[in-house]
Amino acid sequence: LCFRKYFLTALTLCLFWNTFGLSEAMHSKPNILLFLADDLGIGDIGCYGNNTIRTPNIDRLARGGVKLTQHIAAASLCTPSRAAFLTGRYPIRSGMASSNRYRALQWNAESGGLPLNETTFARILQQQGYTTGLIGKWHQGVNCESFNDHCHHPLSHGFDYFYGMPFTLQNTCQENKPHDLDVALQDKLWLYSQIITLAVLTLTAGKLTGLISIRWKIIVFFTLAGGLFFISWFSSYGFVQYWNCILMRNHDITEQPMKLERTASLMLKEAVSFIKRNKHGPFLLFVSFLHVHTPLFTTKKFIGKSHHGLYGDNVEEMDWMLGKILDSLDKEGLKNHTFTYFASDHGGHLEAQEGSSQLGGWNGIYKGGKGMGGWEGGIRVPGIFRWPGVLPAGTVIDEPTSLMDIYPTLVHLAGGILPQDRVIDGRNLVPLLQGRAQKSEHEFLFHYCGSYLHAVRWHEKDSGAIWKAHYMTPVFHPPGAGACYGKGICPCFGEGVTHHDPPLLFELSQDPSEAKPLSADTEPLFDTVIKKIGRAIEEHRRTLTPVPEQLSLYNILWKPWLQPCCGTFPFCWCDKEGDSTQSL
Repeated sequence: LCFRKYFLTALTLCLFWNTFGLSEAMHSKPNILLFLADDLGIGDIGCYGNNTIRTPNIDRLARGGVKLTQHIAAASLCTPSRAAFLTGRYPIRSGMASSNRYRALQWNAESGGLPLNETTFARILQQQGYTTGLIGKWHQGVNCESFNDHCHHPLSHGFDYFYGMPFTLQNTCQENKPHDLDVALQDKLWLYSQIITLAVLTLTAGKLTGLISIRWKIIVFFTLAGGLFFISWFSSYGFVQYWNCILMRNHDITEQPMKLERTASLMLKEAVSFIKRNKHGPFLLFVSFLHVHTPLFTTKKFIGKSHHGLYGDNVEEMDWMLGKILDSLDKEGLKNHTFTYFASDHGGHLEAQEGSSQLGGWNGIYKGGKGMGGWEGGIRVPGIFRWPGVLPAGTVIDEPTSLMDIYPTLVHLAGGILPQDRVIDGRNLVPLLQGRAQKSEHEFLFHYCGSYLHAVRWHEKDSGAIWKAHYMTPVFHPPGAGACYGKGICPCFGEGVTHHDPPLLFELSQDPSEAKPLSADTEPLFDTVIKKIGRAIEEHRRTLTPVPEQLSLYNILWKPWLQPCCGTFPFCWCDKEGDSTQSL
């Protein structure tokens, strides 16, 4: 009788926890920890099938939570993908999708960036009482009109604390590495400088001889414009390390140029410190790794440790850093009260090579890579969630999801309200992650390359089919190579792409590698599917409104008056970190 009494009491308590404890956990505001890798391929980590690069901490995260197998970036390059991640909106809606060949920010000292009228998830969580922090890469711009207006800065977009790079890693950040500023851009700047100089000389001679009637103001304007192009061209040789490779703490520059040998230690120290300072929560910490973008600077502890050269070493160092940050959660007793997420901003960079060495990632069975807006290898990324006691451990979900979904998911968890004055393209993932919903809310996903629509995915929920139509695809170089070797990155338009009419059609649940395009002869539903996707494109385009293009040719020009500078311009140099780093 006593045994029955104790058994019923235990069962009652268990049911009480399942009914009310889970509900309480869901209705309290969890801490939020976001990890975003840079240029990591989906095939580079163990839980997605890699058995030669060691990623025990990312794998541990997946075992303890939910793994998504069809997690899609909204763009295949850093700047637009991260803009979509932060805002829950396709980059074309915010002006962060380019119609020219420069699809990512090129300088710290340019005027383009994430517009102030865009509301990030950090802003909404800040309003909901969260302490918000960003550690690592930003790449969403810095200034608009002066060197310290910081209109695009993280602190202007809802983050209370920022430590990291306002820009992105480049080869020029490391000594003795070939510069990776776009050679075509350099050539174009030099050409424009010459043309404008010739025009100024001609106009001046004509004015002085009376052969041309023109105001001096116009000649002065052309002279200033030519000077700007010339300075931009000249600054691309030798000055990039000092002007792009900087570290900031909030609004202050702490290293210019940054010392790569201690950057990983500094980032780790800052992330652990943020968690410790804000352990009473709630907090949002966005750890935006500089890994695994070239030049793949890796500390001595990890050099030569992997089976995949410098790239594998860099991936394993990133995994170690992630593990240390997760350990800090455990140490502070926060693991069960923290919603944790890991992803990459887009696919691995296939064209990143140095001689015979591959410096970019592996995208598994998926075709294409970084820069390719339509092919799966450029946009299908890891997606891992963990929240012990709330999300079921060891779960795998094959439904289409997007990095844009993080926005409404976090707003829901924080008890906030989505902006009502704009289109939000992301969807709240909580029901899907918990198993309360079996299907993704996404019926269509639109895959842009810059501002050009390259492909569309249709999730036919009744049949479970996932159709994907390609309207444009990059021309690989050399033919059949699977990438644009020798070009750095594949283009989005012009002679570098092939237009398809009718579009290439694949059924991804049967052909995830996009190896066997379907046709009206081989697929009875071909015409029906193409018409359905065509109508979806028309409806989608009706929701787009014109906005200023943040990556216009003017905006991406280097502007000396916008250059963040620790010192007196152009002598920008400082080291405020000194030897403050300690081994962690």
